Amino acid sequence: MKKSIIVTTVALVSLLSASCCRNNCSLQEAYADYFRMGVSVNQWEVKAELEKKAGVTYSGASSLDQTADYPIIAKHFGWVVPENCMKCEVIHPEEEVYDFTLADELVEKALANGQHVVGHCLIWHSQCAPWFFVDKEGNQVSAEVLKQRMHDHIFAILNHFRGKVEAWDVVNEAFEDDGTLRHSKFYEILGEEFIPLAFQYAHEADSTIELYYNDYSMYKPEKLKGVIDFFRPLIKQGLPIHAIGMQGHLFLGAEDYVKLYERSIQEIAKLGIPAQFTELDLSVLPNPYEMEGAEVSTNFKYRPELDPYTYGLPAEQQEKADEFWVDFFKMLMRHKDDVLRVNFWCFNDANSWRNDWPVKGRTEYATLFDRESKPKSTVDKLLRLTSWW
Repeated sequence: MKKSIIVTTVALVSLLSASCCRNNCSLQEAYADYFRMGVSVNQWEVKAELEKKAGVTYSGASSLDQTADYPIIAKHFGWVVPENCMKCEVIHPEEEVYDFTLADELVEKALANGQHVVGHCLIWHSQCAPWFFVDKEGNQVSAEVLKQRMHDHIFAILNHFRGKVEAWDVVNEAFEDDGTLRHSKFYEILGEEFIPLAFQYAHEADSTIELYYNDYSMYKPEKLKGVIDFFRPLIKQGLPIHAIGMQGHLFLGAEDYVKLYERSIQEIAKLGIPAQFTELDLSVLPNPYEMEGAEVSTNFKYRPELDPYTYGLPAEQQEKADEFWVDFFKMLMRHKDDVLRVNFWCFNDANSWRNDWPVKGRTEYATLFDRESKPKSTVDKLLRLTSWW
């Protein structure tokens, strides 16, 4: 009888504890023993704007004042990544001009809220300021000139954020989905050397920070192999790289992502460094083009049949999304020793870039929070998972 009472009491305490966690705990608290929890942040979540400005891209700006969301962001996510304000076209628009205004505002707000910042990103072929690859006459620069520009760009940015930004995506999306190197301007001028050079410059500029490689479609065996085969000898030679980031722009029902990404984590771990998920989101809309990855230049014409949930997501579709995230997180928890960070891309559905990719103007439900910044049922289920794991 006493044993029965003890068992019943323990079970009751566990249930109460789980309920307490679900009601009061944050995602970062719930997963503190597993991995870092992060999210991307846009400039309007940091500071309100009064009106749109000419020449500025406002993708993701469902409102020019989203500052009311920041306390929720700070509660659930201990790590933040800027969506756009640290990309080359914003922070270094001209050769002798640096504009740290937006980036500084984001970093200061994050630090004031006790958060950590991952810089995104130093070297990327997309959203790179046009001047980077040409001289004053418009001719393509030499390899030596591009090396010097990369060096100066990286040193200036890392020195500016010294002691404030703890990690950086050093190189972003340098591989094609078939595992070959992307023929970007960086590759065209410097060949594959631009990748280790970027890491070398970043380490020389600030040896105290974590340095990452970041890419999409890393669940594909051929791409995974290409990235791993490239970095393996460099790591053996002492390349200062601390994690490989897998973006994770997913489509509900498209692939067995749980199984595929589990393999990716295991293969990356063999390099002696952890994997991390850097840009997670999940499209629940039709995908007739069988899109994969995150090639931002891809876009298809809008058709109403591709946008079926303009008045709200059906319960059964939300349940499928919940089931996916629970299964995905169970897998992540099994491999917690080899997963550094789990980072979502965009805080709520209203601001998700998936509303405009790969079909512009759709009503997407790709994040953990709805259009009013309220947590979806997914969040509750992920909190339950840590209580009962």
